[in-house]
Amino acid sequence: SMIRAYNRGKRPIALDLKSEAGRDVALRLIARSDVVIQNLRPGVVEKLGLGPAEVRAAHPRIIYLSISGFGSSGPSRERPGYDIAAQAESGLMSVTGEPDRLPQKVGVPIVDAAAAQLGAQAVLAALYGRERSGMGETLEVSLLETALHLQAATWCEYLGGAPEPTRIGDGQPHNAPAADVVATRDGHIVLSAYAEDHWQRFCRAVGREELVTDPRFSSNARRVAHRAELREVLKECMSGYTSEECVALLSRHQIVTGAVRRYRDVLASEDVVASGILVDAVSADGQNYRALGLPYRMGDAPRPAPAAAPECGADGAAVLAEAGYS
Repeated sequence: SMIRAYNRGKRPIALDLKSEAGRDVALRLIARSDVVIQNLRPGVVEKLGLGPAEVRAAHPRIIYLSISGFGSSGPSRERPGYDIAAQAESGLMSVTGEPDRLPQKVGVPIVDAAAAQLGAQAVLAALYGRERSGMGETLEVSLLETALHLQAATWCEYLGGAPEPTRIGDGQPHNAPAADVVATRDGHIVLSAYAEDHWQRFCRAVGREELVTDPRFSSNARRVAHRAELREVLKECMSGYTSEECVALLSRHQIVTGAVRRYRDVLASEDVVASGILVDAVSADGQNYRALGLPYRMGDAPRPAPAAAPECGADGAAVLAEAGYS
């Protein structure tokens, strides 16, 4: 029953929507808003009198986005939906991990993050449409559909007649080497050099030109067929170098590669530091902490730093006053 409503100044306030006063505040805030976003289970906002039909009947210009676990029309519409459930039921876990191990989730809540981004895209499209039509829109994003969308390339293959995809760990099923994880002297790199000219450049870069004409590796199809032997060769070629030396060597020859880095190593990466994505978020008391800024730039404008997370209830009085309460 507790939600956070944001006014135009992006200041949050906690509301108890089961109370008449809480709903009244929500309705006042909604009346002054361009966008309403809710991710309660389907049917809950309707019972509270804050569903898209009610809101948009009163305010036709509002864009109303609902985010759910499984959508509002199927038999699972009332099931609680978390990222992990969508990973499982979309097939994503069935293709993630090693073939002889249990299905694996992605290491971060990627479906949650992607659903937020797809929801933002839908809202932006609706705002642009409103500039032309003068009318708002009712939008819906589900975690299940988002997880399917993230696998679009694999699903297109399957729907086109390809066999059921399986877990293969690293690498790609139809190309080699492609997205292969290779051990180095101090860690691992990922490597893709399946195009014939890339493979030839790789062989020259590591001083193994005889591999170009080796009948096991003379074409992409042959390398796929002899993937186990190929991986042994890759390990032989790279194990004498550090990961950073591998990246430097292969990059000079325009081979797609990357060092597998831990978070602490990512923070020290010259590319990450130079990007400016790490910013200082400043709180009201002057304290600051490191945070991630927006992952895009607008012209020459400096990357904006997010405000520090507010204390619980910090802006409650101000938001209530703006909504017309003493």
